[in-house]
Amino acid sequence: MDPADKLTIDTPEQIPLELPLAGIGSRALALAIDSLLQLAVVILLLLFAVALAAAFDMAAVGDLGMAVAFALVPFLMQWGYFVFFEIRWNGQTPGKRLVKIRVIKESGRPVTAMEAAGRNLMRAIDMLPGVYAAGLVCMMLNKGGKRLGDYVAGTVVVYDKPVDHAHVIWSPGEGAAPAADDATRGGRISPDELALVETYLNRRASLDVAVRRETAARIAEVVGRRNGSAPADGQTADAFLESLARKARDSAGYR
Repeated sequence: MDPADKLTIDTPEQIPLELPLAGIGSRALALAIDSLLQLAVVILLLLFAVALAAAFDMAAVGDLGMAVAFALVPFLMQWGYFVFFEIRWNGQTPGKRLVKIRVIKESGRPVTAMEAAGRNLMRAIDMLPGVYAAGLVCMMLNKGGKRLGDYVAGTVVVYDKPVDHAHVIWSPGEGAAPAADDATRGGRISPDELALVETYLNRRASLDVAVRRETAARIAEVVGRRNGSAPADGQTADAFLESLARKARDSAGYR
């Protein structure tokens, strides 16, 4: 993969994390799926409104009510759909979830409600003069593949592999080596160090195998040195980091 297709996150520990950026094709496919879902929901809601008006003989308010319905329902679906799902599903819409991509902040952290609203309100400009032409041109002119809404919100779209490909860091089963307690007898880790470890653990499934192995080893070395601990014999860097994070969270053991 070309370096331009990756998001490199500079952590407080000076250890870069690399995440693969979603391409225009993947984002366009996700948008097409979302648009079809929006259209289907709008049609169903409008048919329901017509049937409701007919059933209750709403002649007195029929014209006004139908006018409001035909204006309000598409408006809410157009501007509320993306914001609702990106907040509710941590940066994903149904289309993005099917294509396995996700919106995140440039720092690697999840988007907030304000950022989700900001990037999606900018769709009004990204869509000009039609079929997202402005947004497409903007994405082609920058290395991060960002449309105008991404610039406003400080977000990017990355590939997001299924979470079942990653270890669950709180599980006492897999990843918790028998010697994990011995490996983590050092001092407490700081909030920044815990954030670094958890950022890696939550995003490692999207990393190339070689990059993942190298990144885990570097984080384990830096955090372990400051923590006064090291992986036990035969314990992988991933398992060591899981044990550090689990111990810190279980005991609130970070300074």
